[in-house]
Amino acid sequence: MSTIERSLFESEVIEQIRTVYDPEIPVNVYDLGLIYDIQIDDAKNVHVLMTLTSPSCPVAGILPGQVEQALRDTPGIGRTSLELTWDPPFTIEMMSEEAKLILGLD
Repeated sequence: MSTIERSLFESEVIEQIRTVYDPEIPVNVYDLGLIYDIQIDDAKNVHVLMTLTSPSCPVAGILPGQVEQALRDTPGIGRTSLELTWDPPFTIEMMSEEAKLILGLD
């Protein structure tokens, strides 16, 4: 896969991830800053490293599964895997500018 193809596919993956919203915050998980890394190989297998707003997050049991399902819904995707991490801990600075504006934090 060329660099351009990888970049275009990553954009498609990100758009799928953006369909997943934290039910307590009106912002998708990507713009909220919960997605730390997206790795894509030449076979379009995707590994996502993500966090939650806190270890005691009420949606900890469902949000990662929703992200993984969104990944699987990406046309042409290979295998998917999702890894949950707490390092570094989530902070408001990880949010996109748009998310901060929506939440009145900017």
